[in-house]
Amino acid sequence: QVQLVESGGGLVQSGGSLRLSCAASGDTICISAMGWYRQAPGKDRELVATITSGGNPYYAAFVKGRFTISGDNAENTVYLQMNSPKPEDTAVYYCNAVCTVGAGEHAYEYDYWGQGTQVTVSS
Repeated sequence: QVQLVESGGGLVQSGGSLRLSCAASGDTICISAMGWYRQAPGKDRELVATITSGGNPYYAAFVKGRFTISGDNAENTVYLQMNSPKPEDTAVYYCNAVCTVGAGEHAYEYDYWGQGTQVTVSS
C-alpha cells in the first residue's frame, strides 16, 4: 500500500510560478515511476509529466518547456515546477505512483493516486 499526499497548489497569476510536491509513504520500494495528471472541469484527466525511479522524464506536448518534473528517491517525493502557467492550466492536479507488485511471472503493476490539489491560474 502506498499513500500519496500533494501540496503546493493554489492561486497563481499567469506568468508566475508554482511548485507542486507529492510525498509517497508506505510500501514505496515498489514504486517504479511517479507523475502528475490533471483534470479541468468538463475534461478528461490527462497526463502532464512522469518520471521513472531512474530519473527519466516524460512530458505532455502542451507543457512546451514550461513545467519541469523532478524526483527525490531518498524522500520518495516528486515535484512539478510550473513556470509561466496559463489560465488553461487551471485544473485539479493529481499525483500518481506506479508500483510493481509481486515477482517473476506473477508480477503486475498497480496505480496509486493522491486526492488532488487545485491549481488556479488567473489572467
